[in-house]
Parts: sequence; structure tokens; C-alpha cells
Amino acid sequence: MVESTRSSGLWPQLYEPFRTFGSRVADWLAPASDASSNDDAYRISVELPGVSEEDIHLSVEGGVVTVSGEKTETREEKGETWYFSERQYGSFKRSFRLPEDADADKAEAHVKNGVLEVSVPRRKENAAKSKRIEVKKA
Repeated sequence: MVESTRSSGLWPQLYEPFRTFGSRVADWLAPASDASSNDDAYRISVELPGVSEEDIHLSVEGGVVTVSGEKTETREEKGETWYFSERQYGSFKRSFRLPEDADADKAEAHVKNGVLEVSVPRRKENAAKSKRIEVKKA
């Protein structure tokens, strides 16, 4: 009888938000991003509020841009009573595959107002290498 009281009582309701917690942690820590392009370059924007430039690591390898880093917690809790905290701390990592015409050697990045902007120019010679082949009847 005690077990049935627990399963229909207050405790399951309190634990319900934590049932899928483990599978959602990675989604919470992955920063939001946008990817776009124009005729000249590919652009990737990654939201990194509260992450210092020193804690952002950016690399390009094998046609993949990887942004990683860590947002550290620096708050004091002297005599505070916390009712909730939605701020996120921890390591993050996002990877983006570049198209074949991206010139990864000329990639540039800068941070402004907590947003990392990565720009990867397009190679111009790919357009010249493209050739239409006429299909003939045999």
C-alpha cells in the first residue's frame, strides 16, 4: 500500500522533470547557431553569451569547422536563497561541415556582443573548373 501511495503521490510529480534530464543536457549546453552564404563566403554565427574570448576554441580540419569552449560559473551564494536558476555553465562543442568550394585556409572569426561570427570565403576557381559535357547519341 505504501508503494501505490508513492506512485500516485507528490514524489513522482517532483521527479518528473528530471526523467529526461540526462538526454537533454547536451542540447542545453550546445549554443544556438545560424549558417548562411552568399556569392563570396559562408557565414556561421554562434551565440556564446557569457563566454570569454580566451575560452573559445575554433578549428578547421578535414572540411569541418569546430567551435568549442567552456562557460564558467562565477557567482557567490552568501546568504542567498535560490528559487530557480536558468543560467547554464559547462563545456560545449559544435561542428559544421563546409561545402567543397569553401577556402578553409582563409577562414576568419570575431566575437561581438556574445556572438561568434565565422566567415569562410568561397574559392573562385571552382566555377572555372566546371565544364558542361555534351551528351551524344551512340
